[in-house]
Amino acid sequence: MNASVANSLPGNPVLPRHGIRTVLVVDDSRAQRHLVASGLRACGFDVLQAASGDEALTLCQRAHVDLVLSDWMMPGMDGIEFCRALRALDDDRYVYFILLTSNSDKAAVAQGLEVGADDFLAKPVDPGELRARIKAGERLLTMERELRAKNRLLSDTLAKLRNLYEALDRDLIEARKLQQSILRERDHAFDSGHVSMLLRPSGHIGGDMVGCFAINAQQMGLYSFDVSGHGVASALMTARLAGLLSGASADQNIAIVRGAGGMVGRAPSQVAAAMNRLMLSEIQTERYATLAYAELDLTTGIIRLVQAGHPHPLVQHRDGSISFLGDGGLPVGLIDDAEYEDCEIRLNPGERLLLVSDGVTECPGPCGEQLGHSGLGRILSDLRRLRGNTLLEALMWELSRWSGSEDFPDDVSCALFEYDGPPAL
Repeated sequence: MNASVANSLPGNPVLPRHGIRTVLVVDDSRAQRHLVASGLRACGFDVLQAASGDEALTLCQRAHVDLVLSDWMMPGMDGIEFCRALRALDDDRYVYFILLTSNSDKAAVAQGLEVGADDFLAKPVDPGELRARIKAGERLLTMERELRAKNRLLSDTLAKLRNLYEALDRDLIEARKLQQSILRERDHAFDSGHVSMLLRPSGHIGGDMVGCFAINAQQMGLYSFDVSGHGVASALMTARLAGLLSGASADQNIAIVRGAGGMVGRAPSQVAAAMNRLMLSEIQTERYATLAYAELDLTTGIIRLVQAGHPHPLVQHRDGSISFLGDGGLPVGLIDDAEYEDCEIRLNPGERLLLVSDGVTECPGPCGEQLGHSGLGRILSDLRRLRGNTLLEALMWELSRWSGSEDFPDDVSCALFEYDGPPAL
């Protein structure tokens, strides 16, 4: 490089400093190295020098180098070999590499680009061209480092989000356990029959709930409800509503009232109306719920029930045929002063009552068609000889066959009462 390079570089005040700070000059000619280095120092760069490719590679491993100006032809490791070895280093910082050569052959230039050189300067070096190439390196390194900083910020943010997700996932797993614990006993045997229940959220936690409770020695309540939506808000509402139907006294359970001879059941339509008022006046949420609630007389088999927007309760007779009950009704927590109607039926020995959520009746098949009440009836007819939880698990298996997956798109819940007849005296 001639002396005009050193004389030209100091007069250039526009070279940005945040992209390139340290420049490594590699040349087996000591005079050429010092000449280029002095011009670069005059511009404010920190300059390192190496007489060979091997020495330059060692410096790059020890020092923070931003840009390399390397001669091509050197004894030992030449510029091409040095560039290849530099790119092979395990370093996350990019070094801009300018190869100095008197070889203008296109094949030689292509070889340099293939091993990782960023730019070329022909010898003897033109000072203006050198300034332009350094500015180009500045721009590239600035963009590369800005991108690296953004990627680092993105990686840090993703790591924080991953930690947050893992913490949330752990909390949701615990919430699932707590929600499932509300339904502690899924089998209840009585002298005159048997209750079986199933609860399967589509995610960690869901908005479905089923349960039963004793009203008195002769009567019991059986319910199934489904809170709108999914996730934490629905699960919290589910727990709140389940609390309204728990306990064995009028102080704890809205379905029980104190009569002259002890505890008696409130009419199912009144239970739905009471839950509707509580949701609209006290809980004050945008959520609503569908409900099927039945009061069972364990001695006579008489059932009083209300359907509030829930799928139709059904009775399966001893021959496997199905009768659907109820007229639909309004969900609870949706409309002030909504009115509900009771439905009454008497079970014969060997018949059973089944309450299901819409995760069953609205389960989509492969083409999007819903199972519906008729599809549910067909399945239950095929499973008529099964009882208890065996029946409910078989129902889930048939539902997965229908949908083509065991991962249902909505929560699924079932409450089953099988009547064996009045207890023997």
